[in-house]
Amino acid sequence: MFEVLTLTDAARDVVLDALRAEDRSDELALYVEVTGTRAGGYTYDLYFSEIASAPEGAAVGRDGDVTIVVPARSIDRLRGSRLEFAADGGGGLVLVNPNLPPVAELYPGVPADILALGTDGPLGRRAVAVLDQSINPSIAAHGGVADLVALDEDRRIAYILMGGGCQGCSLSRMTLSQGIEKELHSAIPELEAVVDVTDHASGENPFYHDDH
Repeated sequence: MFEVLTLTDAARDVVLDALRAEDRSDELALYVEVTGTRAGGYTYDLYFSEIASAPEGAAVGRDGDVTIVVPARSIDRLRGSRLEFAADGGGGLVLVNPNLPPVAELYPGVPADILALGTDGPLGRRAVAVLDQSINPSIAAHGGVADLVALDEDRRIAYILMGGGCQGCSLSRMTLSQGIEKELHSAIPELEAVVDVTDHASGENPFYHDDH
């Protein structure tokens, strides 16, 4: 058994069916790699490529008749994961991963020393109250949510993560500048800046989703 990633019987059948439709299928492997983070977890890419093209340091193994390649950077992030097939919702492959990204990886736009401070300072508590009581109720109607990731009490900078309907939305910058930022500055005049640390480039993969 491949120690990094296993497949359920149903998932293996789906992968093998797709593999048989490929040219020179006996030369191909299922590549699984972490591509980034979203909503507190990892995002992934699953694709077929030549076994011989496995990059240096990659973990290569087999699960039944499926050869699996996990690039070096993704090995520890995927160790112990399981690929399943979910029949509900139209069906699709589901990657069940017991590993969660470290905080610094989730929010690369926030300095590590500021992340360590969290949001429990005087300004941080006030900012959380404004988000919970004034901002989130208004953007919830559009499926959005804004969370305070960290607050630099010395520089008075708030780091905001936008999720739900706000993540990736073309109007999210307007929501931040005309709504969230304005509301926070009005309630907390001491704030010098509000920084959006959301990864708006992340999107939904049409073929599978991840679960924790």
